Amino acid sequence: MSAGDELLRRIESDPELAGLLAWPGDFDITRREPVEDLRLPSGTPLTPIAGDRAGGTFFLCGAPGTERPVLYADSEGGAVLLAADLVEAVALIATYPYWRDLGTGRPVAELEEEFAVDRPEFLEVRAELLDRLGIAAPGVAEAVRKMRASAARTVPDFLPVAPDVEGDAVYVPLW
Repeated sequence: MSAGDELLRRIESDPELAGLLAWPGDFDITRREPVEDLRLPSGTPLTPIAGDRAGGTFFLCGAPGTERPVLYADSEGGAVLLAADLVEAVALIATYPYWRDLGTGRPVAELEEEFAVDRPEFLEVRAELLDRLGIAAPGVAEAVRKMRASAARTVPDFLPVAPDVEGDAVYVPLW
């Protein structure tokens, strides 16, 4: 069993941990139904593992028991290979729940402040989440480097395709 599979089992079996990932991470394992059926051009299996409030879905790519990259597909037809595996993805999401904005060049302090405005308990909840996960928070430079490396692998093999009335609709890269 891979480290990612073990982590997913831990999250699934611990409702408090799953709740902490759902907020503030917006990684909700109770939202596993994707907006549409997706497939990868390579035929690699996709397993939906979580969703977000905006209708996006997180998928594991590949067969169970292997290290599987994590794909995020939003509800607007965009997708990105987010991380090399689930452990990396969860560390990113738990540390930087605003991960979509991380690579924009805006200072992390500014993003943290914006995120915490309506969520003053965010820093405490994040610390508890990381502690419960037993995962070290990646530094921002490392997180951005890994995100960009994964995102660069999205095209062509991990850019999902959705069945469409007139054929197949190909998603567009988020980055």
